[in-house]
Amino acid sequence: MVSRQLAASGGMWLNLGGTQILLDPGPGCVVQSAKRKLNAEKLSAIILSHRHLDHSGDTNVMVEAMTDGGFHRHGLVFAPPDAFDKEPVLFSYLRRYLDGTVTLEEGRSYNVDGVSFSTPVKHLHPVDTFGLVFKSAEYNFAYIADTLYFEELKNYYKCDMLIINMVFTRPIPPVQHLAVPDARRIIEEIKPRVALLSHFGMQVWMAKPWLIAEELTQQTGVNVIAARDGMKFDLTKLEVIKKVKAEE
Repeated sequence: MVSRQLAASGGMWLNLGGTQILLDPGPGCVVQSAKRKLNAEKLSAIILSHRHLDHSGDTNVMVEAMTDGGFHRHGLVFAPPDAFDKEPVLFSYLRRYLDGTVTLEEGRSYNVDGVSFSTPVKHLHPVDTFGLVFKSAEYNFAYIADTLYFEELKNYYKCDMLIINMVFTRPIPPVQHLAVPDARRIIEEIKPRVALLSHFGMQVWMAKPWLIAEELTQQTGVNVIAARDGMKFDLTKLEVIKKVKAEE
Protein backbone atom coordinates (compact mmCIF):
# COMPACT_ATOMS: atom_id res chain seq x y z
CA MET A 1 0.00 0.00 0.00
CA VAL A 2 2.77 2.45 0.85
CA SER A 3 4.87 1.79 -2.24
CA ARG A 4 1.86 2.03 -4.55
CA GLN A 5 0.22 4.90 -2.61
CA LEU A 6 -3.23 3.50 -3.31
CA ALA A 7 -4.08 5.31 -0.10
CA ALA A 8 -1.88 8.06 1.29
CA SER A 9 0.51 7.22 4.14
CA GLY A 10 0.91 10.72 5.56
CA GLY A 11 -0.53 10.16 9.04
CA MET A 12 -3.15 12.10 10.99
CA TRP A 13 -3.33 15.82 11.77
CA LEU A 14 -5.13 16.87 14.95
CA ASN A 15 -6.47 20.32 15.78
CA LEU A 16 -7.63 20.23 19.40
CA GLY A 17 -8.73 23.59 20.77
CA GLY A 18 -6.20 25.28 18.50
CA THR A 19 -3.32 22.98 19.46
CA GLN A 20 -2.12 21.15 16.37
CA ILE A 21 -0.42 17.76 16.62
CA LEU A 22 0.80 15.40 13.91
CA LEU A 23 0.52 11.63 14.42
CA ASP A 24 2.64 9.06 12.59
CA PRO A 25 4.02 11.09 9.65
CA GLY A 26 4.66 8.30 7.15
CA PRO A 27 5.99 8.68 3.59
CA GLY A 28 4.34 11.54 1.74
CA CYS A 29 3.25 13.49 4.80
CA VAL A 30 4.90 16.73 3.70
CA VAL A 31 3.22 16.47 0.28
CA GLN A 32 -0.22 15.58 1.66
CA SER A 33 -0.17 18.30 4.32
CA ALA A 34 0.94 21.00 1.85
CA LYS A 35 -1.69 19.81 -0.63
CA ARG A 36 -4.39 20.24 2.02
CA LYS A 37 -3.13 23.69 3.13
CA LEU A 38 -2.03 22.44 6.56
CA ASN A 39 0.70 24.73 7.89
CA ALA A 40 3.41 22.68 9.59
CA GLU A 41 4.76 25.77 11.37
CA LYS A 42 1.60 25.73 13.50
CA LEU A 43 2.36 22.27 14.85
CA SER A 44 3.14 22.00 18.55
CA ALA A 45 4.26 18.37 18.45
CA ILE A 46 4.83 15.26 16.39
CA ILE A 47 3.95 11.90 17.96
CA LEU A 48 5.16 8.53 16.66
CA SER A 49 3.35 5.40 17.77
CA HIS A 50 6.39 3.41 16.62
CA ARG A 51 9.49 3.59 14.45
CA HIS A 52 8.35 1.59 11.40
CA LEU A 53 8.84 3.49 8.15
CA ASP A 54 5.14 3.71 7.25
CA HIS A 55 4.59 5.62 10.51
CA SER A 56 7.79 7.66 10.74
CA GLY A 57 9.24 8.08 7.24
CA ASP A 58 8.60 11.84 7.01
CA THR A 59 9.52 12.70 10.60
CA ASN A 60 12.66 14.61 9.68
CA VAL A 61 11.15 16.66 6.89
CA MET A 62 8.16 17.52 9.09
CA VAL A 63 10.48 18.70 11.88
CA GLU A 64 12.21 20.89 9.29
CA ALA A 65 8.83 22.23 8.21
CA MET A 66 7.52 22.68 11.76
CA THR A 67 10.56 24.75 12.75
CA ASP A 68 10.90 26.69 9.47
CA GLY A 69 14.21 24.99 8.79
CA GLY A 70 15.42 25.68 12.32
CA PHE A 71 14.78 29.44 12.20
CA HIS A 72 11.79 29.06 14.54
CA ARG A 73 12.91 26.72 17.28
CA HIS A 74 9.89 25.12 18.93
CA GLY A 75 7.88 21.94 19.24
CA LEU A 76 8.34 18.47 20.65
CA VAL A 77 8.79 15.00 19.19
CA PHE A 78 7.32 12.11 21.20
CA ALA A 79 8.37 8.56 20.34
CA PRO A 80 9.02 5.15 21.92
CA PRO A 81 12.50 4.35 23.30
CA ASP A 82 13.84 2.42 20.31
CA ALA A 83 12.95 5.29 17.97
CA PHE A 84 15.66 7.36 19.69
CA ASP A 85 18.20 4.59 20.28
CA LYS A 86 20.26 2.77 17.67
CA GLU A 87 19.26 3.88 14.16
CA PRO A 88 17.21 6.82 15.49
CA VAL A 89 14.36 8.05 13.29
CA LEU A 90 15.26 11.68 14.07
CA PHE A 91 18.48 13.11 12.62
CA SER A 92 20.79 14.43 15.32
CA TYR A 93 21.16 17.91 13.81
CA LEU A 94 17.39 18.41 13.95
CA ARG A 95 17.22 17.97 17.71
CA ARG A 96 18.53 21.49 18.27
CA TYR A 97 15.63 22.83 16.20
CA LEU A 98 13.18 21.51 18.80
CA ASP A 99 12.22 22.41 22.34
CA GLY A 100 12.92 18.78 23.10
CA THR A 101 12.22 15.11 22.55
CA VAL A 102 10.14 12.93 24.88
CA THR A 103 10.45 9.18 25.24
CA LEU A 104 7.07 7.47 25.54
CA GLU A 105 6.58 4.95 28.34
CA GLU A 106 3.81 2.52 29.23
CA GLY A 107 1.19 3.95 31.56
CA ARG A 108 2.37 7.56 31.35
CA SER A 109 0.47 10.79 30.64
CA TYR A 110 1.73 13.79 28.70
CA ASN A 111 0.68 17.36 27.93
CA VAL A 112 1.13 19.51 24.84
CA ASP A 113 -0.11 23.09 25.12
CA GLY A 114 -3.11 22.05 27.21
CA VAL A 115 -3.83 18.82 25.34
CA SER A 116 -3.48 15.71 27.49
CA PHE A 117 -2.79 12.24 26.17
CA SER A 118 -1.59 8.94 27.57
CA THR A 119 0.12 5.75 26.39
CA PRO A 120 -1.79 3.19 28.45
CA VAL A 121 -0.20 -0.08 27.33
CA LYS A 122 2.65 -1.40 25.22
CA HIS A 123 1.41 -3.19 22.10
CA LEU A 124 2.39 -6.57 20.71
CA HIS A 125 4.47 -5.54 17.70
CA PRO A 126 8.07 -6.18 16.54
CA VAL A 127 9.22 -2.73 17.74
CA ASP A 128 8.26 -0.57 20.75
CA THR A 129 4.70 0.53 19.98
CA PHE A 130 2.07 2.51 21.88
CA GLY A 131 -1.50 3.53 21.22
CA LEU A 132 -2.78 6.87 22.45
CA VAL A 133 -5.74 8.12 24.46
CA PHE A 134 -6.63 11.83 24.30
CA LYS A 135 -8.92 13.23 27.00
CA SER A 136 -10.52 16.56 27.74
CA ALA A 137 -13.66 17.82 29.47
CA GLU A 138 -15.52 17.79 26.13
CA TYR A 139 -14.35 14.60 24.44
CA ASN A 140 -12.07 11.62 24.54
CA PHE A 141 -10.78 9.55 21.68
CA ALA A 142 -8.24 6.77 21.26
CA TYR A 143 -5.88 5.49 18.62
CA ILE A 144 -5.08 1.76 18.57
CA ALA A 145 -1.86 1.63 16.59
CA ASP A 146 -0.31 -1.49 15.08
CA THR A 147 -0.59 -4.53 17.31
CA LEU A 148 -1.56 -8.16 17.57
CA TYR A 149 -4.93 -8.52 19.29
CA PHE A 150 -4.74 -9.23 23.00
CA GLU A 151 -7.51 -9.55 25.55
CA GLU A 152 -6.56 -6.50 27.61
CA LEU A 153 -6.94 -3.99 24.77
CA LYS A 154 -10.55 -3.38 25.73
CA ASN A 155 -9.49 -2.24 29.21
CA TYR A 156 -7.22 0.53 27.98
CA TYR A 157 -9.08 2.23 25.15
CA LYS A 158 -12.52 3.16 26.50
CA CYS A 159 -13.51 6.24 24.52
CA ASP A 160 -16.15 8.11 22.54
CA MET A 161 -14.31 7.86 19.23
CA LEU A 162 -11.94 5.01 18.43
CA ILE A 163 -9.38 4.89 15.61
CA ILE A 164 -8.21 1.36 14.75
CA ASN A 165 -5.32 0.39 12.48
CA MET A 166 -6.82 -2.59 10.63
CA VAL A 167 -4.44 -4.17 8.14
CA PHE A 168 -5.93 -7.57 7.22
CA THR A 169 -9.30 -9.08 6.39
CA ARG A 170 -8.23 -12.15 8.35
CA PRO A 171 -5.35 -12.79 10.78
CA ILE A 172 -2.07 -13.93 9.21
CA PRO A 173 0.07 -15.47 12.00
CA PRO A 174 2.68 -14.63 13.05
CA VAL A 175 2.28 -11.11 11.62
CA GLN A 176 1.33 -8.77 14.46
CA HIS A 177 -1.43 -6.66 12.94
CA LEU A 178 -5.17 -6.40 13.51
CA ALA A 179 -7.66 -7.98 11.11
CA VAL A 180 -11.39 -7.46 10.54
CA PRO A 181 -12.49 -10.03 13.19
CA ASP A 182 -10.19 -8.30 15.70
CA ALA A 183 -11.67 -4.90 14.88
CA ARG A 184 -15.18 -6.26 15.31
CA ARG A 185 -14.32 -7.74 18.69
CA ILE A 186 -12.67 -4.53 19.88
CA ILE A 187 -15.62 -2.40 18.76
CA GLU A 188 -18.12 -4.72 20.43
CA GLU A 189 -16.11 -4.71 23.65
CA ILE A 190 -15.45 -0.96 23.86
CA LYS A 191 -18.68 0.29 22.26
CA PRO A 192 -17.46 3.76 21.22
CA ARG A 193 -19.93 6.18 19.67
CA VAL A 194 -17.87 6.12 16.46
CA ALA A 195 -15.15 3.76 15.22
CA LEU A 196 -12.81 4.91 12.47
CA LEU A 197 -10.90 2.23 10.52
CA SER A 198 -7.55 3.12 8.99
CA HIS A 199 -4.13 1.78 7.87
CA PHE A 200 -5.49 -0.72 5.34
CA GLY A 201 -3.38 -3.46 3.81
CA MET A 202 -3.94 -4.80 0.30
CA GLN A 203 -6.39 -7.46 1.56
CA VAL A 204 -8.68 -4.80 3.00
CA TRP A 205 -8.24 -2.48 0.03
CA MET A 206 -9.28 -5.18 -2.43
CA ALA A 207 -12.29 -6.02 -0.25
CA LYS A 208 -13.31 -2.31 -0.26
CA PRO A 209 -12.90 -0.88 3.25
CA TRP A 210 -16.13 1.14 3.05
CA LEU A 211 -18.08 -2.10 2.55
CA ILE A 212 -16.29 -3.67 5.51
CA ALA A 213 -17.22 -0.62 7.58
CA GLU A 214 -20.89 -0.93 6.58
CA GLU A 215 -20.93 -4.60 7.58
CA LEU A 216 -19.25 -3.87 10.92
CA THR A 217 -21.81 -1.13 11.58
CA GLN A 218 -24.61 -3.66 11.10
CA GLN A 219 -22.88 -6.30 13.22
CA THR A 220 -21.86 -4.09 16.15
CA GLY A 221 -24.50 -1.36 16.25
CA VAL A 222 -21.68 1.21 16.30
CA ASN A 223 -21.20 3.81 13.58
CA VAL A 224 -18.10 2.46 11.80
CA ILE A 225 -16.37 4.61 9.18
CA ALA A 226 -13.58 3.71 6.76
CA ALA A 227 -10.95 6.44 6.57
CA ARG A 228 -10.16 7.98 3.22
CA ASP A 229 -7.53 10.43 2.02
CA GLY A 230 -8.17 13.95 3.27
CA MET A 231 -11.12 12.95 5.44
CA LYS A 232 -11.96 15.26 8.34
CA PHE A 233 -13.76 14.30 11.53
CA ASP A 234 -15.28 17.01 13.71
CA LEU A 235 -15.25 15.86 17.34
CA THR A 236 -18.31 18.00 18.09
CA LYS A 237 -20.28 15.38 16.11
CA LEU A 238 -19.85 13.09 19.11
CA GLU A 239 -22.20 15.29 21.13
CA VAL A 240 -24.83 15.06 18.39
CA ILE A 241 -24.48 11.26 18.30
CA LYS A 242 -24.75 11.13 22.09
CA LYS A 243 -27.94 13.19 21.99
CA VAL A 244 -29.52 11.02 19.28
CA LYS A 245 -28.72 7.83 21.18
CA ALA A 246 -30.13 9.31 24.38
CA GLU A 247 -33.38 10.16 22.60
CA GLU A 248 -33.59 6.63 21.20
